[in-house]
Amino acid sequence: MLQYAVALCLLALSWGQDCQVANIQVMQNFDKTRYAGTWYAVGKKDPEGLFLIDNIVANFIIEEDGKMTATAIGRVIILNNWEMCANMMATFEESLDPAKFKMTYSGVASYLQSGNDEHWVIDTDYDNYAVHYSCREVFSNGTCKDSYSFIFSRQPTGLRTEDKPVVLQKKGEICLVGNYRPVAHTDFCNSS
Repeated sequence: MLQYAVALCLLALSWGQDCQVANIQVMQNFDKTRYAGTWYAVGKKDPEGLFLIDNIVANFIIEEDGKMTATAIGRVIILNNWEMCANMMATFEESLDPAKFKMTYSGVASYLQSGNDEHWVIDTDYDNYAVHYSCREVFSNGTCKDSYSFIFSRQPTGLRTEDKPVVLQKKGEICLVGNYRPVAHTDFCNSS
């Protein structure tokens, strides 16, 4: 019975949603200096194509010139069965909205994915959680065709109980409730 109630609540929420990418709200008064540091992905909505699977740790850095860069590591599977830890690097181009960046990223190895994506900080309290969103391709109706999203925590053990309702609300605001999967943190990338 409880699962039906939850399903009805999610359905009611989706009826009233505005899923136009252009109308998605991002973090107000975003402070990239407070955002800098290590974040552990504890939940993610996958995009199309090869992508980091788990053990994802991102480190955001503010360079001396004020530009934000990042490094990330995470487990990938290539050639259908070869597991490895991938090292990624990114640079961020600022926009008029401080919480919206154009991210240029690449893998350290040539077979890893590279590209240019939006990097939007939907919400963060800087000390415990952050919700990231990216839409790679938009349908003609303005909704997202290929998106991905990370739920980050400052701790690899996950979100604090008090942060979970806020994060769930933000997932709804970006039209992705029910699309996330947990991200495990083991010693896989630490021992490679």
